[in-house]
Amino acid sequence: MEGMLSNSNLVVTAWHDDKLIGIARCLTDFNYACYLSDLAVAEEYQKAGVGKGLQSALKSRLGNKCKIILIAAPDADDYYGKIGYQRSPRCWVMQPV
Repeated sequence: MEGMLSNSNLVVTAWHDDKLIGIARCLTDFNYACYLSDLAVAEEYQKAGVGKGLQSALKSRLGNKCKIILIAAPDADDYYGKIGYQRSPRCWVMQPV
């Protein structure tokens, strides 16, 4: 976990008092592409707008030209289409050997 966070160059978090309730972790050049590696919201805070708020905070830091690219977890597949993402067939994944 420490390596994942320390090697990301854009991380946005959501808090409720002193409890971490959401995180968006990215790699980006801040100009062309932002790879949203993780978007996670604590289960009890889901469907309360936390994920949308994290993505809005990302967009405000990225500016108008940078697109957000992500690979959705199977359970979240329907969510992204509803909030404006478009499905792309152009993704390839190479697993570590």
